Amino acid sequence: MMKKNLLLRVVPKTIFCKNLTRRTQRIRKVPQRILKLLELPFIGLLLLTSVLSAQSKRGLNNDGVDLYKEKKFTDAEVKFKKSLEKDPEMFQGHFNLGDAYYKEGRYDEAIQSYKNSLQFTDDKEEQAKVYHNIGNSLLKEQKYQEGIGAYKNSLKQNPDDLETKYNLSYALNMLKQNQQQKQNKDDKNKEKNKDQQQNQDQNDKNKEKQQNQQQQQKNQISKEEAQRILEALKNNETNTQKKLRKVKGKPVVTDKDW
Repeated sequence: MMKKNLLLRVVPKTIFCKNLTRRTQRIRKVPQRILKLLELPFIGLLLLTSVLSAQSKRGLNNDGVDLYKEKKFTDAEVKFKKSLEKDPEMFQGHFNLGDAYYKEGRYDEAIQSYKNSLQFTDDKEEQAKVYHNIGNSLLKEQKYQEGIGAYKNSLKQNPDDLETKYNLSYALNMLKQNQQQKQNKDDKNKEKNKDQQQNQDQNDKNKEKQQNQQQQQKNQISKEEAQRILEALKNNETNTQKKLRKVKGKPVVTDKDW
């Protein structure tokens, strides 16, 4: 059995909040710097908005992860999509959405979501996870050759991943079995076709033989029929002879010679 897909949780970063606190304290200690006092609240507002936005998309993604773990895959899908509405270039959002699709049995959509996530990461370990999950989705669709290619791409990014090595071995074995089953099926079909052809040839021969026999029967006459024909010929011959004898016994009429 192949190893399961992976999920990515976004870990919130609070550096902006900390920086904001320090800057606010600095303003209070130096109230005479009027220029800074006027500028910083505006900057602080931008930073705060950025923090809230970041927390919102992270929160949506992490809520999706929790729902996924509770096997509420459709609800998790909704959360991941909402996180991507906040940030369409969020790697974790695309990746986790692919996992939700995978659990829902929507493997083509899962593969597309995983591929989308590749655009937003240069991290080899993350890329390895993406190709690993693409391979799993392809295996579910029994596309063993393509799945093998995906696992190989995963191992190029992370050659030491034991789970991917296991899945690659599994895919190779399934491909071999599939090819063997296909070969056996082809051989059976060939044998079946051969038997059907032989049966057809035999049927044709039997039909031809039967037709010849029927024709011979038409050409042949029965013993009784032959006897009747002989009797008829004899009777005809007897009648003919009688007629001839009658003809010979009649006087020959000649013209008078005056």
